[in-house]
Amino acid sequence: MSAAAPLAGASVRVEGVTVRFGARTALSGVSLDARPGEFVALVGPNGSGKTTLLRAILGFLAPDEGAIEVLGSPVPSLSVRERARRLAWVPQEEGARDNVRLLDYVLYGRYAHLAPLEAESDRDRSEAIAVLREVGLEDRASDGVLSLSGGERQRAILARAFVQGAPVLLLDEPTAHLDIGHQLDLLARVQRRSRGGGVTVLAALHDLNLAARFADRIVVLSRGRKVADGTPASVLSEELLERVWGVVAELRRDPGTGGPYLVPYRPVSPAPAGPAPLGPGPVHVVGGGGTAAPILRALVDTGYRVTAGVLHLLDSDQEAAAGLGIPCAVEVPFAPIGAEARARERLLLDSARVIVVAAFPVGPSNLANLEDLRPYAGRTPVLLLGRSTPDPWDFANGAATTARDALLGEGAIEVAGLPELLAEVGRRLPASAPPA
Repeated sequence: MSAAAPLAGASVRVEGVTVRFGARTALSGVSLDARPGEFVALVGPNGSGKTTLLRAILGFLAPDEGAIEVLGSPVPSLSVRERARRLAWVPQEEGARDNVRLLDYVLYGRYAHLAPLEAESDRDRSEAIAVLREVGLEDRASDGVLSLSGGERQRAILARAFVQGAPVLLLDEPTAHLDIGHQLDLLARVQRRSRGGGVTVLAALHDLNLAARFADRIVVLSRGRKVADGTPASVLSEELLERVWGVVAELRRDPGTGGPYLVPYRPVSPAPAGPAPLGPGPVHVVGGGGTAAPILRALVDTGYRVTAGVLHLLDSDQEAAAGLGIPCAVEVPFAPIGAEARARERLLLDSARVIVVAAFPVGPSNLANLEDLRPYAGRTPVLLLGRSTPDPWDFANGAATTARDALLGEGAIEVAGLPELLAEVGRRLPASAPPA
């Protein structure tokens, strides 16, 4: 099917739009432009106004203030049929009522181009088959829509929007109920439409990393106001996630594309009621798999400042560190420790006055946690917690044993258990009294 030709100027223009629902203001003075061939992601917490903005662009809601134009025409001036020729819509969720054939379901998207009572032409059917092929559902064309899986049904909705041939495509959380594979597939198809066919895309997305991967621009909404607008590299930041979503995260760069992505690992801790005492330290703890959690709690309870890493997101040690408000170098789940996590870990190690190494199992993915300690063993006290059981721990073909032996050779000290560890830390850093 032929794509709409790119148009000069903005395809969608939103100027100072305010929408109120009774006493609640859902949007407040929002302005933005979206150009032909541009993929704009609308992001923000629940209730930030993303869906309200899309529905206002569609003409489903009349703004209390401001104006919206699509292809140079004010939205209120457009008939429903003309709006459908200019705007295609993929809702967050749509339950099919009738078990119509998939081909007929997709052909609904051609109705805006047909005269009243006019039947679909062979060309309309050919275009519908073409978009079903594009979304990978051509073999299901004769099946009823109720027989489709959730992911297939979302692709069917996308096909219906594609066959409209509209130069503007609006999507409201199109990946909300899809697994990660289907999320990537759907957004890649939308991106190809945008870049290859000059279609303007505005998509409300929950996942910031998906937005950064596929969108040309990210517009951030918070409490109905626009708080950021720009390229993913200029918008995504640790500060933004903390300020808008209330989440502490690490900003990283994809080594293949150079694009940004965020690794969130805990909500922002509430401010304490009074000034917290600053104890001695920091003591840096290296662990994983639950081996560090008792050490972290004991050190905090004794009054030390503590850091930790590199821990994998969702590991029980990482969750313990997050719960205690401990600064931590974090890696994504099940991934080898990457360069950015190692760089953050080295910053924490540089500041440490004592380094504690839990008796954690070591494999290829976390071997760097031992190997990166060697430069510090000669200048910072390194305490290795002994192993209380003979269970296997070196799953790195002997490289972990070699790294541990090297640390002992550089002056690291092995301690038998947690009481001995706390005593050894105390000899180097007399602890302040724990808070009452």
